Amino acid sequence: MRTTLTIEPDVAMEIERRRRLAGGSLKRVINSLLRKGLRADADAPPTEPYRSETFDLHFRPGIDPLKLNQLVDELEDPAPRDRR
Repeated sequence: MRTTLTIEPDVAMEIERRRRLAGGSLKRVINSLLRKGLRADADAPPTEPYRSETFDLHFRPGIDPLKLNQLVDELEDPAPRDRR
């Protein structure tokens, strides 16, 4: 398969360093690194999904917990508002 990749400068420098050390082609070094990365993902032990305990926040009637950011914005607004 042929494709074009944009490789970030720090990664390109490391690939070039490894290519010089190995004395191989750029293609061979990149394929070797990709194989190692893919194998590392496959060898990683499966993880259980994170679960957190839930609890009731006991909001007062009329408080919408989905709009708490809006409330914070209103409380932090330095401009006084006419609240009549």
